Amino acid sequence: MADRADVDALLRILPNDHGADEHVDWTAVEAHLGTSLPCDYREFMAVYGGGSIDDLGIMPPLPSGKGWAGSISGHTEDLRDRWDRDGGVPGHPLSADHVLPWGSGCNANELGWLMTGPDPDEWPVVVWRRHGSPHWALFECGMAEFLRRLMTAEFDECPLSDLSLWGRVGTFVHHRVQEARFHSGLDPMTGEPDPYAGTFGGRHTA
Repeated sequence: MADRADVDALLRILPNDHGADEHVDWTAVEAHLGTSLPCDYREFMAVYGGGSIDDLGIMPPLPSGKGWAGSISGHTEDLRDRWDRDGGVPGHPLSADHVLPWGSGCNANELGWLMTGPDPDEWPVVVWRRHGSPHWALFECGMAEFLRRLMTAEFDECPLSDLSLWGRVGTFVHHRVQEARFHSGLDPMTGEPDPYAGTFGGRHTA
């Protein structure tokens, strides 16, 4: 399902001008999480890194820097609590410990994988939609394909309960670029002057 070619397809619509190789130690990640991760996600971390596509945050696997970006390890417990609370995807019997996050945002949507077997490249994407009914939905594709199909409106309907990236390509900005802009008095995502950036109460996109 997930493939490095999916990141190449994503690159054709979403530039990585503000991306950076996350330089992930995948051996350490696997030891910490207890599993390897899909190849398209690993390639995404090398090409884009952790950061945001507009309001949608894509998490690095482990905490990075001063915590500007969230992480898979840091968000796993919360996503699994949601799965338990809302009953997961209707018709899927897997327990909460089979859910692993990779993204968050766009008006409080949560994105992850359902670990359906030992091959991470076969894991489908699951989404918790804040205003969805049911809250949980499953998509038979990998992370990179999901992002591309979201921004090119190739699902039957928007998979999130927010339309900000539906049929519209956003801008990716790495978390370290966001942080540097913020402390320079710039809007973390646009790089434009922001009178509130770098101050207490200023915008923070982690």
